[in-house]
Order: sequence, then structure tokens, then C-alpha cells
Amino acid sequence: MIDTDKEAVSGESSETDVAKNLDGDASKQAKKKPPRKKTLKERLKAAEAKAEEDYNRLLRVTADFENYKKRMEREMNDFRKFANEALIKEILPIVDNLERAVTTPCDENSEEQAFHGMHQGVEMTLKGLMDSLRKFGVTQMETLEKPFDPNFHQAISQVESGQHPENTILKEFQKGYMLGGRLLRPAMVTISKKPDTKVEVKSKSSEDEPKTNITIQ
Repeated sequence: MIDTDKEAVSGESSETDVAKNLDGDASKQAKKKPPRKKTLKERLKAAEAKAEEDYNRLLRVTADFENYKKRMEREMNDFRKFANEALIKEILPIVDNLERAVTTPCDENSEEQAFHGMHQGVEMTLKGLMDSLRKFGVTQMETLEKPFDPNFHQAISQVESGQHPENTILKEFQKGYMLGGRLLRPAMVTISKKPDTKVEVKSKSSEDEPKTNITIQ
């Protein structure tokens, strides 16, 4: 009997605690006030502050962009000035060789030997120049015995030839050059054409001429 009464008392106390907790939560919620709505003046002030912040950010971005443009202009100007620096450095030794060839003294007794030596020097200088140009993507076009192409060749004359197909390049007056796969200068060439065919005109014989009857009164 004692145990049963204790269980009943404990059950009543637990129910009372639950009710108190519920009442406490309800009272806390009742104490919480709904959020106050901002007035029109406050909202206007907040919008003005946001607009000023955005404007300042825009000024900073604009200033950064202007500085970037000025920096890029300076870099582009420097690039234009010194873009050919590497190429010029490659060509300067060739200029030195040509100057030495020009200033080399020549005796009257050794004109042929001097000419032969100068010829070899010019050939070596030309080879060095072409090697330097190839380093920068400049190549000569091979044109002789090739079909004429107006996109890469400039024809300055035509020669009759029965040994070559028509529009075949027979002679090269000035070499053409390519730069990185793009035409740098067309080649000036002479191309072939078919020989002129002479047409034989047969005179009509007297027998083939039409006869005209003339009556004299």
C-alpha cells in the first residue's frame, strides 16, 4: 500500500512540473516583443548609407581600372620600342662582318685573290643572316618549276614555252618570304605560257570562186 501511494504522489508531482514548465515557456513567449518596424526616415538613412558605400566602391574600381589602362599603355609602348631587340642583336654581328669586308685593303697585285676572298665572305655573311632570320620564323619560298599562285607570287612577265605546262614559274627575279606561315613578301617571277599557234589561211582557187554571169546589152 505504501509503494502504491508513493507512485501516485510521484506521478502527481511530475504532472505538476510539466505544467509549470509549460506555463514558464508561455510566459517567456508572452514577454518577447515583436520586432519593431523601421520608420521611413530610418530606411531612407540606411539606403543613403548603402548608396554612399556603393559609390565609394565604384570610385575605387574606376581608379584601379584607370591605373591598369595607364600601365598597359606604358607596357605596350615599351614593347613597340624593344620588340625587335633580339632580332637586332642577331643582325649586328653580320653588320660587323660586312664592315670588315668593306674596310679590308686590296692590293693591285692580288685583285683576283681579294675578290675571291670577298666573295666567300659575302656568302658566309648571307648564310649567317638567313640563319638569324630562320630563328625568328622567316623562310624563303621555293618557286622555280612550281605552279604560279597569285596568292604568293607576282608575275612580271611571261615567256612562251613548249616544255613546261602553262603558268609554270621559269625564273625568279626577287625571292618571296614567309613569316610564321604568313606571307611576308611575294616572289617576283616569270611564268610560262603556251606558244602562239599560227593559223594558216588558204586562198580560194579560181575554181572555187562563185561564177557570175554578166550580160552586156
